[in-house]
Amino acid sequence: MSQTQIGAQMYTLRQHLQTPQEIAHTCRRVRQLGYEAIQVSSFGPIETAELAKILNSEGLICASTHVSLDLLKDVNQCVEYHEALGCRLPAIGGYRVQEHTRANYEAFAADFSHTAGVLAEKGLRIGYHNHSRELARTEDGPRILDILIENTDHSVWFEIDTYWIAFAGGDPAAWIEKVADRAPCIHVKDMLVTTDQQPQMCEVGQGNLNWPRIIESSRRAQVQWYLVERDHGDLDPFESLRISLEGLRGMGLG
Repeated sequence: MSQTQIGAQMYTLRQHLQTPQEIAHTCRRVRQLGYEAIQVSSFGPIETAELAKILNSEGLICASTHVSLDLLKDVNQCVEYHEALGCRLPAIGGYRVQEHTRANYEAFAADFSHTAGVLAEKGLRIGYHNHSRELARTEDGPRILDILIENTDHSVWFEIDTYWIAFAGGDPAAWIEKVADRAPCIHVKDMLVTTDQQPQMCEVGQGNLNWPRIIESSRRAQVQWYLVERDHGDLDPFESLRISLEGLRGMGLG
């Protein structure tokens, strides 16, 4: 494992990733902020070889990716893409079914597990990223995320998102503990409450999440990568990434 454990989820900078030139410039700025790793996500059209060259020239590790379910099922293309980037941890950003029943999510879990098994033979381990809706209960009772955890192969990992778990009323640390040894990457972002009582996404250390407990649970769960993300907010996204990086370093991560 790399000495660094902090990465930038590039979805944060999606508006600056539309062309190969923008991608190169943005990766350079991310490296200058102090990040040594990224999660590839929301990039505009770019040849894989060119992207790999940019990352190598900037000294950036591809810790993980967010890709489509279709790419995961195209085994050869998926493997070639991740081998070029030196990455073994692809993930999808979530999944929706039309009817929220246990059976439908169990069927998805079985299909996802099959895909995971095929890719595992090629050296890739696939993951699932949650938003708040995975803490909703299905029509017949169980929470979606519980169904997915209980019905996927153990090789499937879960990218717990601290903000979206808290937004849904859950305890991020407890959910990280629930997927211990199945959480090589987590998404870190903070949450505060505005004066008009609305939840708001903010930079790590600037909100109300219990970071000592989250980090303690993450270490016990063998989390390898803390991926900083900000879906939306008032700050410039580069400044947001800078503040969160400083916050995590102040908590003893590097």
